[in-house]
Amino acid sequence: MGKIFGPITALLLGAAILLVGGGIQGLLIPVRAGLEGFAPQLIGLLSSGYSIGFVLGCLLAPHIVQRVGHIRTFAVLAAIASSLAIIFALAVNPITWIGLRIWSGFCFSGLFMVIESWLNERSTNENRGQIFSAYMIINFAATTCGQMMLPLAQPLEFTLFAMTGVAIAWALIPVGLTKSVAPNPIAQVRLRLRRLYQTSPVGVVGAFAVGVANGSFGGLGAIYGQRLGLSTTGVALFMSAAVVGGALSQYPVGRLSDRIDRRYVILGSGLAASAMAGVLIAAAVTGWLGDGAINWPLIALGLVFGACAYPLYGLCVAHTNDFVDRSGFVEASSGLLLTWGLGATLGPPLAATAMQAMGAGGLFAFTACVHCLLAVFAGYRMTRRAALPPEAREDFVAFGVIRSTPEAMGLDPRAPDSSADPEP
Repeated sequence: MGKIFGPITALLLGAAILLVGGGIQGLLIPVRAGLEGFAPQLIGLLSSGYSIGFVLGCLLAPHIVQRVGHIRTFAVLAAIASSLAIIFALAVNPITWIGLRIWSGFCFSGLFMVIESWLNERSTNENRGQIFSAYMIINFAATTCGQMMLPLAQPLEFTLFAMTGVAIAWALIPVGLTKSVAPNPIAQVRLRLRRLYQTSPVGVVGAFAVGVANGSFGGLGAIYGQRLGLSTTGVALFMSAAVVGGALSQYPVGRLSDRIDRRYVILGSGLAASAMAGVLIAAAVTGWLGDGAINWPLIALGLVFGACAYPLYGLCVAHTNDFVDRSGFVEASSGLLLTWGLGATLGPPLAATAMQAMGAGGLFAFTACVHCLLAVFAGYRMTRRAALPPEAREDFVAFGVIRSTPEAMGLDPRAPDSSADPEP
């Protein structure tokens, strides 16, 4: 175990600290925006801004790394991202914040890309799966820890913004001091979305739909909680419960999809997420769960909703990879990730419009429609293409809450073997 993780401990530690900072900021921004009275559409645009920046970072960061190298790229982007966290507190204005979120998404994308490309090159054909699993566990755990740090201070104060900036800056310490040899320049992945759709319509449409629905929940779920009377601690518990639910359900849902047509599982998960959204709509409209600063029944519903909704992305990736050669895994997974990002860009403003028209429950009315449409499309595609036999399918691999870049796909144990092991 030490031989596997010893050389990359510093990189994993840097990733964990960075994800904690991202978890704080990702929840702090909508919570503070809600307390400031920003309109739902503006809060939706804040979430879209981050997704826009993240997609741009996936496309442009490799050029920066090729020009100045991994360490300098990480140092510069960490400095920018850390300062942005402070500027959020100094310039509380929705238009300014949208611009800051775009830059923040770009920086986080580049930072993750540097770490993930480094991990990818430090892994071998024998340990890639273990490293990938460890990285996904860190993704879930650190993001949840970051969200649960929100109750440590008042969102209207400077403290949480400073904590975000400190976390991002501290992520530079283990990465900057690592003795691991810097990897080769990042190679641009060829993206052919039309070909990808022809290969797996359910995978592409599913990734986009999951981006639309789950991106909307990630950006506006805190506003839903606030409008139902949750305190800052209650909101943090509600949103973190969804992440925990997604983490707990990944393995059983994935294993089920390895045994039956994955489209049945996508259909079932989509309908289950829609049903849970209906319950959350009823909670907003009727108040039958009661109220309170920490509403445990509502938090429990958040956990079940996350268990239904968050595994959908991994299911779409696995279904797509069932129809591509191993040599095409990285290209296909990267295309799906960017498709997810496009959905996460478009979804939050539309969900915010639904909230403006229908109240807090409008968020889940929107996600219910999207998940239901995905289920219908998966059912339709089952009439157009026969299912693969179980022995022809690749094993399901769990994904985190999509705080990763195309470089992480090279760690996917289903990806093609490296032609040579990396230097020790």
